[in-house]
Amino acid sequence: MIRNEGEYKEAVERLQQEAARLRESQAKLKEMDLSKEEIKRVMDPIRSFHEQLQEEVASYERLKRGEFDELHNFDGLGRQLVALRISQGASQRELAERLGVHESQVSRDERNEYHGLSVERANRILEALRVKLTTSVRSVEKMSVKGEVATARG
Repeated sequence: MIRNEGEYKEAVERLQQEAARLRESQAKLKEMDLSKEEIKRVMDPIRSFHEQLQEEVASYERLKRGEFDELHNFDGLGRQLVALRISQGASQRELAERLGVHESQVSRDERNEYHGLSVERANRILEALRVKLTTSVRSVEKMSVKGEVATARG
């Protein structure tokens, strides 16, 4: 997960470098007169890394626009807190100042996605970010044995 503008800029630069690397590798492999299957076998890991990096950049850009994923049973709350800070354009330093802690504490917390976060601490962070978290509770009627989506009543 990209957590700040510096990481974002580095990722965009790496993405451009990887795109060039993809094109160069593809051209060299074609010159070697390899089969399509052989080229695919060599190119797949490179493409996979490139696609993962593209998704991280796109995800950060969505967060900057204020587009968030839904939160279910507080799974991903730490990522959501990082996303909220990013969407506001606030730096880790700014959040640290609002919380009255050192910037390294926020950096460490975000790197660990706020693992072990207490409700009280989550509230302090939400207040520092000047956001309100709302929830809705749904009763789950039945769970599928095959792992299908459970039906819910709201």
